[in-house]
Amino acid sequence: MTPANPAKRFAPDRVAIIGGGPGGYEAAMVAADAGAEVTIIEDKGMGGSAVLTDVVPSKTLIATADAMRRVNASTAFGVRFGGSAGDDFYETEAWADFSKVNERLLKLAETQSRDIHASLESAGVRILPGRGRLVPPHDVQVTAPTGETQVVQADAVILATGAHPRELPSAVPDGERILNWTQAYNLTEVPEHMIVVGSGVTGAEFASAYRRLGAEVTLVSSRDQVLPGEDPDAATVLENAFKRVGVKVAARARAESAERTENGVRVTLNDGRVLEGSHCLMAVGGIPNTADLGLDECGVETISSGHIRVDTVSRTTATNIYAAGDCTGLFPLASVAAMQGRIAVAHMQGGAVKPLQLHRVASNVFTSPEIATVGVTQAQVDSGKYQADVVKLDLTTNPRAKMMNIRDGFVKIFARRGSGTVIGAVVVAPRASELIYPLALAVTHKLHVDDVASTFTVYPSLTGSLAEAARRLHLHVMEPAEQVA
Repeated sequence: MTPANPAKRFAPDRVAIIGGGPGGYEAAMVAADAGAEVTIIEDKGMGGSAVLTDVVPSKTLIATADAMRRVNASTAFGVRFGGSAGDDFYETEAWADFSKVNERLLKLAETQSRDIHASLESAGVRILPGRGRLVPPHDVQVTAPTGETQVVQADAVILATGAHPRELPSAVPDGERILNWTQAYNLTEVPEHMIVVGSGVTGAEFASAYRRLGAEVTLVSSRDQVLPGEDPDAATVLENAFKRVGVKVAARARAESAERTENGVRVTLNDGRVLEGSHCLMAVGGIPNTADLGLDECGVETISSGHIRVDTVSRTTATNIYAAGDCTGLFPLASVAAMQGRIAVAHMQGGAVKPLQLHRVASNVFTSPEIATVGVTQAQVDSGKYQADVVKLDLTTNPRAKMMNIRDGFVKIFARRGSGTVIGAVVVAPRASELIYPLALAVTHKLHVDDVASTFTVYPSLTGSLAEAARRLHLHVMEPAEQVA
């Protein structure tokens, strides 16, 4: 794309930001620190949906489920709980007090939102509750909850309005039996049987969490594999883990409708199958919050999906208007939104800017086990887009994994053939979200596999497998004609 007046660079005195999620509040902090007069407009609360109804509560729910997994697996470590009804019987089964679980996660979300609000105020950011709309050329009209309006004059605007759950006309959530991901925290008891429609990241995470919390779970997947966009080896490990813990997968089918019954829900699939359950969670994607923003009047283009068109420095097609986060249609990750916001401010301030490079983004699926990725993918190597040597090392060989009773997982590293530069990685393991960081550093800074291999790791540790995989790649850098599968 070619943004309007791409050569124009200026340091705005007044910055207005519509949306208080990660893209908005991170941009606000950076802009305020640079000396700008910053106004942020948000109608739900600081942190936006990421903090209030999405990332923070869902990952807190998942953390509870993982705690239950570890407790219920503790007998493998020789741990016993409760009294004994006989010489060989101990009470070991944990259970979830769901009202307490949801009370805790909603309180954490509220606390995080208040903390962000306080930090912004301390930085001198003006916070206006309400909804924002662009006014040409780049001012913002704010409609308060009371209906009163005011216009915030700005030299530059950042749109960080996020997205909301996509709904099917034949499966409209009611917040009681048929739910979207923002309504899942209304439940006061663990669902008897949760039908999760959608096997992408959100669907897989909730399916994993609800099963660990004690619900019967059926996952409806329109593809051959769960997590169709992820590494196929990782998806296979997760499917095997699902099978072992009892998650049922209705594969190669789409939900045509979901309706309430007297005591639950009925989900009809396009292949004729009918699923009966107590609840249904719709996880079928998101829709950008770009309607009624005044985009057309200000010359801000959108793509066919409704997402705002941006370049790698967060510029839209309108002069002095930037965008960040889920409303832009790039990776729907809080970390990407925050980076886009920071990049937008750096660019408008005329500072040194490193454009967003999506191949360096580390992402994680918070299932059990977790799946973390960065850089080049297996699909890109298989297609010939990248020439790479690949080593995949199962965690079953890792001594720390044995001590922790880890049954599933691996480390996979991609090294550019001929040079040995680390260009991608996959980690499947408990806390893979933490283990991917050293490999993300390697990808970002173009480290050689020998740099990873020769760095000391703690013994025993799961990170030892990162170094071991890199060591195994060393020989294949010396012999580029050979590839390890």
